Amino acid sequence: MHRSSSFRRLDRVTPGKRHVVHYERKAVSKPHCPICGAELNGIPTTKVVAKSRKSNSRIFGGVLCARCSGTVIKLASRIEHGEMKLNDIGIAQRNYVLQMISH
Repeated sequence: MHRSSSFRRLDRVTPGKRHVVHYERKAVSKPHCPICGAELNGIPTTKVVAKSRKSNSRIFGGVLCARCSGTVIKLASRIEHGEMKLNDIGIAQRNYVLQMISH
């Protein structure tokens, strides 16, 4: 059970001077935006959470931060209306813009 990488090993010395190994679950890190690297707000970091509370209910909720998802929506709208071309957008945002256009 403790061989998985989700447990970390802690070497401890008991009051009787025995060396033992305790196992503890690793802490869950906060999710980050893949474009700008900011921490995502409104998403809990505990492991046991209901499915409806794991992400926000808006588009790109739980994936992009609010600022980046707003810029992706704007860029997708500009491409659809012909004001910009897909090659004018950075590589980091291009996948999400394509998802927005096909959505």
